[in-house]
Amino acid sequence: MAVLKLKGEEYEKLPEILRCYASHKLVIEGCTEKTVCEYLSDLRTFFRFLEAKKMGMDPEDEAFTEISISHVDNAYVRSITGTDIYEFMMYAEQSRKNGWAARSRKVTALKIFFQYLHRHQHVIESNPTEDIGAPRRHLSLPKFLTLEESLLLLETIRSDTTSKTVVRDFAIVTLFLNCGMRLSELTGIDLTDIDRTLRSLRVIGKGNKERMIYLNDACRAAILDYIAERQKEDNSAVRTKALFLSSRHDRISNKTVQWMVNKYLDMAGLGGRGLSVHKLRHTAATLMYQSGEVDVRVLKDILGHAQLNTTQIYTHVSNESMERAIASNPLAGAKIPKKKRPAPEENDEE
Repeated sequence: MAVLKLKGEEYEKLPEILRCYASHKLVIEGCTEKTVCEYLSDLRTFFRFLEAKKMGMDPEDEAFTEISISHVDNAYVRSITGTDIYEFMMYAEQSRKNGWAARSRKVTALKIFFQYLHRHQHVIESNPTEDIGAPRRHLSLPKFLTLEESLLLLETIRSDTTSKTVVRDFAIVTLFLNCGMRLSELTGIDLTDIDRTLRSLRVIGKGNKERMIYLNDACRAAILDYIAERQKEDNSAVRTKALFLSSRHDRISNKTVQWMVNKYLDMAGLGGRGLSVHKLRHTAATLMYQSGEVDVRVLKDILGHAQLNTTQIYTHVSNESMERAIASNPLAGAKIPKKKRPAPEENDEE
């Protein structure tokens, strides 16, 4: 098995109990290396926290990252309690300033690890994470572009006469805004993933799950223009199977796409609002739902969500839609006539 890089620490240097766990996730469950490395990173931080507590070391000390966990074994994990986990989560929030997403991932990493030890390996008699819930999330409406802003962004890219990659960049943003795919899904597309009729393409989503994304006329036209542009180069160095290429003729990176999108958001006057590549995914989902033509269950499958409640955040209604709804109320034009005040009595003057 390939060596997993874990922030400078090689896979082989981890304790055997973690290496066996990583092998199970990779080989048996088919998780991606990225996912496994994230879990291992969180578990390593957890065990270092426990060691720091035993040694009386401040976890914020620089030496924290040098703490060895090579001695962690079956006996060690049997001694872990729910209190240890709660204290670790407090440390993650208060000292490491982890937000909801980072703390939620840590809880998930611990839960999955201890479930593995309890159900698959029978190393522990009880699971210390069983009664630990996920951190409560403060839900906020996703940021997104309006239809007019989306068209402005596309027109800004199309009108760029200085970029040599404008056709590629236009195709990338068109796919984001129309299909709602994730960044890693887009950069992972191969030429062979596209249907010969250009009706659909295959992407690999979270958890190595494969799904089909159907293409509309705008996506087909943008992809055809880009492929034609690629063929014009007639460069023998272009041997990669990737759809979208960098200037070096290899698969485009996530960072390059992020930089490109941020550049055009700024050029379109849409910068400084917290928009990003992922917000283009939000935009696609929001526009599809607000069109009134897409059921939330269909939207779930389009976006590749595992749970429906993840998709339901896109069922929010825009302020404009709420304003129209109030205006359409049949009582909106009803006015109660004002009562006429009786005319003042005239005093006869003699």
